[in-house]
Amino acid sequence: MSGLSKPDAILFDLDDTILNDERSVEPAWRKVCADVAAQVRDLNQVELYETISRRRTWFWSDPERHRIGRANLLEASYGIIHQSLQMLGHDLPSLARSAAQSYREMRSAGAQLFAGALDTLIGLDQLGLRLGLITNGNGPAQRAKIDRFGLAKLFHHVLIEGEFGCGKPDPRVYWTSMNALGCRPSNTWMVGDNLEWEVAAPQQLGLTAIWVDPSGHGLPLGTSIRPSSIIRSVTEVLPLARSAIGHK
Repeated sequence: MSGLSKPDAILFDLDDTILNDERSVEPAWRKVCADVAAQVRDLNQVELYETISRRRTWFWSDPERHRIGRANLLEASYGIIHQSLQMLGHDLPSLARSAAQSYREMRSAGAQLFAGALDTLIGLDQLGLRLGLITNGNGPAQRAKIDRFGLAKLFHHVLIEGEFGCGKPDPRVYWTSMNALGCRPSNTWMVGDNLEWEVAAPQQLGLTAIWVDPSGHGLPLGTSIRPSSIIRSVTEVLPLARSAIGHK
């Protein structure tokens, strides 16, 4: 038997849990920087890439900027590129705008399901578990991903920040999803890659929190957050659930 609580329902994160949304980040930024540098005299693409890297790290490090930025990713990318160009002595809003559009298109095209993710969700449904999807971000953008990969039919409830009005780690998103699935915290698992959103916040409500650590680097030094379980891939959720409910 697993040491985890027996689940009746499992809530999943989308990006970097079910969808590999990070795989195209660096290639897309490098391509954008090369394209922009080719159009601007005395602009070095490596210097631009390094400046953008520092700027985007700064931008996404603040929770409030993160909340605002994920509501309009195109505008956030535009701001990062435009400000980076300005820092290098080039005030080129039109070029920054077109570069941001190219970047977002490359990011969208590069997203792919993690291997085994669909089979895992199907297997969990066959166990009789109720499945929910909770994803932060802009409504149309997140809905487009869900539709592209045919995910809606695999979940009994889908909550998108841009459609609902708030996102993780607001307690309302977890309560709303649990109410929709007819379950309680004590028999609900939350699965995701973000320690704050998918572990700390759900645990405060009494959920079992399973952290996806694809890199295998383990918990960050100094963190006080302790997931109920740590896995490398979403595919590990199925054997965990089978063990917890007594299926072989």
